[in-house]
Amino acid sequence: MKLSTRARYGLKAMVDLAMCYGLQGCMSISALAQQQGISESYLEQIVASLRRAGYVISARGAQGGYSLALDPAGITVYDIFAVLEDTTLVDCVSTKEVNCSNACTCSARPLWLRLQSRIDDVLQHTTLKDLADDYNTQMERIKNE
Repeated sequence: MKLSTRARYGLKAMVDLAMCYGLQGCMSISALAQQQGISESYLEQIVASLRRAGYVISARGAQGGYSLALDPAGITVYDIFAVLEDTTLVDCVSTKEVNCSNACTCSARPLWLRLQSRIDDVLQHTTLKDLADDYNTQMERIKNE
């Protein structure tokens, strides 16, 4: 499985927002885009999808920008990817629609089901808070080297 840039940048932006959750103010799209090293217009499209899904709120004005709509501990990677990316490994294990005429007779399908189950488990049990905490730990290690 290879994730799209949309999913990768969206997740990184959400972690950036999680890092400043509870602090005063919002992050501007330009600050988020600069941290990601991507165009503001592309990130704006990604964040707009997350806003429509209820994970991000926006504020207008000079001090405006974006912030998380929910506590980072209550938003999973699975939630974010459900908005931005189809994480189905192969068509025959999709939770939406099975598009494989051999699904019932495929000798590899049990493997695909196990892999999909493990992927979903990790995504469903990893929160933005977990990722923000891991990132903080990583940055502390780098700083102390």
